[in-house]
Amino acid sequence: MIPITTFAGKTVAVFGLGRSGLLSARALTAGGADVVAFDDNEKSVAEVRDAGVKTQDLRELDWSTVAALVLAPGVPLTHPEPHWSVTLAQQAGVEVIGDIELFCRERAKAGLDCPLIAITGTNGKSTTTALTTHLLASAGRDVQMGGNIGVAVLALEPFAAGRVYVLEISSYQIDLAPSLHATVGILLNVSEDHLDRHGTMENYAAIKALLPAGVEAGGTAVIGVDDRYTRAAADRIERAGKTVVRVSVQGTLRDGYYADGSRIMRAVAGKAHAAAQLAGIGSLRGQHNAQNAACAIAACAALGLDLPAIQRGLVSFPGLAHRMQQVGRKGRVLFVNDSKATNADSAAKALGSFNDIYWIAGGKPKTGGITGLSEFFPRIRKAYLIGEAAKEFAGTLDGTVPNEIDGVLSAAIDAAARDAEASDAKEPVVLLSPACASFDQFANFEARGDRFRQLVTGLAGKAGRA
Repeated sequence: MIPITTFAGKTVAVFGLGRSGLLSARALTAGGADVVAFDDNEKSVAEVRDAGVKTQDLRELDWSTVAALVLAPGVPLTHPEPHWSVTLAQQAGVEVIGDIELFCRERAKAGLDCPLIAITGTNGKSTTTALTTHLLASAGRDVQMGGNIGVAVLALEPFAAGRVYVLEISSYQIDLAPSLHATVGILLNVSEDHLDRHGTMENYAAIKALLPAGVEAGGTAVIGVDDRYTRAAADRIERAGKTVVRVSVQGTLRDGYYADGSRIMRAVAGKAHAAAQLAGIGSLRGQHNAQNAACAIAACAALGLDLPAIQRGLVSFPGLAHRMQQVGRKGRVLFVNDSKATNADSAAKALGSFNDIYWIAGGKPKTGGITGLSEFFPRIRKAYLIGEAAKEFAGTLDGTVPNEIDGVLSAAIDAAARDAEASDAKEPVVLLSPACASFDQFANFEARGDRFRQLVTGLAGKAGRA
């Protein structure tokens, strides 16, 4: 845990007692602050009180004594309306911040050489964060990964000279981190998301752009420029005097990194050379992963990693669980766990990355179903449908893609494996990419993906490693 000493001797209110809120309370207490914590959930309040954290209804607090309100990122700050704790804090002139801000202030106070790579975007944050961490670690760097992925930021190891921090950061967290000044700030892309929290696309895009815009003096903003919001942000941030490295997977660039087939190219003043090769790296299939890889490469190069070390790290990257994860082989058949694809847009990335697909889809349906995936139907040999969405999906596929309703995951895997093994395809792929939420049959997408992996591992007694 990182003790937060920047509020030593001061009273700090903490609202929202999930993982990050509880860690904030503990880290502040360890650093000498007087912490008062609360939550709308009485059970959460009782649990943290039993853990030794001081609790009090913040409506009864004397806000004139409070230095800051630390708000959990899931609690509304502005939309659809500010949470009552935010209103009380603002009325009293008390700043409202989050755990990322606590981290940033403590990092600045430590004064050590601790490079920070901060990563945001609508899609690809987790893969880029994990890949960047892997590239650094494989090159021998002391690196910590956390934030909106895996480990909450304040649960990471304390600051030490040369230690690199790689953080995935959501728009909710950016909103609460005015001192977020990264060594390298990555903005991958911006598309419609979280409008219930931010109100409009313009607000959402502006908040995302704060991360690369805020890079520290001498820092680097790495920005994917394949959508209009990020292109505008790159131009604006460059005009403000920051170093901007542009990334594209849709075309060449005069300066920056771009995808050319399976190669990632680096261009300087119109002259390009190969920076990395992604061919044969199963964990980095698809155009979306080319963008993730290019941004990770740019970030690591900015911290001084050489290209041979980066290439070695790319080749050994295992990928993320439940995100186009190759979990096994049986003969020619490759089994891929993409359980994280809980909507059609996410499933499109996997469907676009393979041919000869035996597709397992379905679950708790999302609005729009799979009608938007028709361009990928020619890649699908057959579909195996499960869960509540099975009949709806069958209706969409009938007459275009052979399909059967299997109902449950185990039956779908058996049928898909049977058909894939009997096919004439060079590398048939049994792909779990459900385009649905999991909640009709599983607790979450992780449980669904874990079950897929378990079933594949036990298929016919064994399935080889991918």
